Amino acid sequence: MDVSGGSGQPRSGNDEPARPQSGPTAPAADGTQPDPAAAATPGTPGPDPRDPPHPAPDGPAAQPPAPQPPTPEPPAAQPPEAPAPKTPVHEPEHPEPGRGPHVPAHHAAGGEPHGTGRGRGPGRPPQRKPEPGGGLLMGRPFGVPVYVAPSWFLVAALITWVFGGQLDRVLPELGAARYLVSLFFAVAFYASVLVHELAHTVAALRFKLPVRRIQLQFFGGVSEIEKEAETPGREFVLAFVGPLLSLVLSGVFYLALLPVEPGTVPGVLLAGLMISNLIVAAFNLLPGLPLDGGRMLRAVVWKITGKPMHGTVAAAWVGRALAVSVLIGLPLLTQSGALGSDAVDNVGMDTVMDALLAAILAAIIWTGAGNSLRMARLREHLPELRARALTRRAVPVPADTPLSEALRRANASGARALVVVDSEGGPVSLVREAAIVGVPEHRRPWVPVSALAQDLTDGMRVSAELSGEELLDALRANPASEYLVVEETGAIYGVLSAADVERAFVKAMARPS
Repeated sequence: MDVSGGSGQPRSGNDEPARPQSGPTAPAADGTQPDPAAAATPGTPGPDPRDPPHPAPDGPAAQPPAPQPPTPEPPAAQPPEAPAPKTPVHEPEHPEPGRGPHVPAHHAAGGEPHGTGRGRGPGRPPQRKPEPGGGLLMGRPFGVPVYVAPSWFLVAALITWVFGGQLDRVLPELGAARYLVSLFFAVAFYASVLVHELAHTVAALRFKLPVRRIQLQFFGGVSEIEKEAETPGREFVLAFVGPLLSLVLSGVFYLALLPVEPGTVPGVLLAGLMISNLIVAAFNLLPGLPLDGGRMLRAVVWKITGKPMHGTVAAAWVGRALAVSVLIGLPLLTQSGALGSDAVDNVGMDTVMDALLAAILAAIIWTGAGNSLRMARLREHLPELRARALTRRAVPVPADTPLSEALRRANASGARALVVVDSEGGPVSLVREAAIVGVPEHRRPWVPVSALAQDLTDGMRVSAELSGEELLDALRANPASEYLVVEETGAIYGVLSAADVERAFVKAMARPS
């Protein structure tokens, strides 16, 4: 997060790549909730998710989803109805060259993954990616939406009040109009913060890194960049351009101040903007995450060691040291008069406000440094999430096959999923695990598998080669409880349960670096 005017420090979403929650935890269309921990069907072999499945027309591999205790029996004359098919969604595109399973990064205290595009199915119009939101939309420079968070109005009111009090001492003749001038200063200052963030955005776009949005908030700006730089050199440039622009703006305001008469409204405004941009640049150059200087330090250590994780650890611990220094040092400097004010011997309202400001800044820096460490660990483990390793072996069955017969075939071949195929063996739908659990055993000979299946959409077909962030992106873009995993040739590889991905994600996060 940009502290005091914009850090330009990439982060990832909400400090942690979003898990495919809408997939693993999504209830089935018939209202039942999948239970990944259900006990296996009697006589069913244990799960073997890594066993490569290559189904044959009458029974490839993989044990069917395990049944739960039977639910109340439905009326005999009304077998379970087939769920209404979901609206088709679009299949994710193949990743561009060079776009590995990196965790997306957002500017500020932490880090996000959302970089996979979505293709267009045959005959379907393109769908616009959902807007990220985050406040009041102000515009789209370079195609990137700029939002003003509600917290900005609070800090704008605070700046107006504080700067208005200073104007009352410098220009007492303004009277109540000083607050109008102060409001103009608050808006101009945040316009400078926006320029700082646009510098990061332009650099990211230049390096072909997608930018989700820019948000102006309480303590500055946030440029949410959805991927990390691929080299330490680009990382350094991406972080440095923000403070550089703030320094340039400070110089511009200084040059504009030279011909202006001191003690006037324009003179006071230009001097305030010059000093504030200088403070923004200097603060963000401090060498600790999540500040821009921390990203620069990370890039240097990355370059020296060849390992980005080492750079993140070094810059994050320096950031934590900075947080402690701000918490203790800022009130002491203010009280001693070292920052230009008169020394204070007693504890007054100004001292309390300085301590509160120091505590807020220290908390932001400490939290951002911790988020950066957590995201770095996640980036190390994300490649372990591989669709091919997590896929369940599946049995293809015709639509009119009774559920009991389909389960018998799956048990015989050690399969754990059912794929409904047409007369030519092409997949048309997936039998939902939650729906099987809800059918009592004595009803299964009279329930066709088609009544429990969900029609396949483009988004429910995922490549067996997907892994890491790109796998999570594909599942998030098309929420479902099961996905058909296919080879590059289009051949069926098996079925991927979103619950399995969720468990693997949690397991990877719990593993130490």
